[in-house]
Amino acid sequence: MLGILEHRDIVLRAVSAACKLAMVQPSGPDWQEFQAQVVSAVSEAFNNLVLHGYRGRRDGRVDLVIRPSAGGIEIEVRDWGKGFDPKKVPLPELEAMPESGMGLFIMQSFMEMNYRKGRPNLLTLRKKIQPATAPAPGPGR
Repeated sequence: MLGILEHRDIVLRAVSAACKLAMVQPSGPDWQEFQAQVVSAVSEAFNNLVLHGYRGRRDGRVDLVIRPSAGGIEIEVRDWGKGFDPKKVPLPELEAMPESGMGLFIMQSFMEMNYRKGRPNLLTLRKKIQPATAPAPGPGR
């Protein structure tokens, strides 16, 4: 697909659907939180590569590989735009409630993130479903 905002919906629909494959019965609050965080992180990644990597170009290619597994998901995003060093991006000042500059922070908060600058740039996002803590056994259990 192309690295344009009009293609973001395609990416997010595919990622959302793949999240359903990470659980036998995709339902309940654990799965909903998992899906929401994965979709949010990928949305931020795609926005960043469109706005910063391709900077308004409409011909930039994006390759997406989605690997759902029992209990988790791995997503690879490859692009040929301008790369960056995530370690050089300052943390946002959360107290100031910024309207922009939160994308990398959101990705790293919601998922394990690895980035390799190069040709192509490679962003890998991973997440496991964190099941709710089971209730402690009561007397006689």
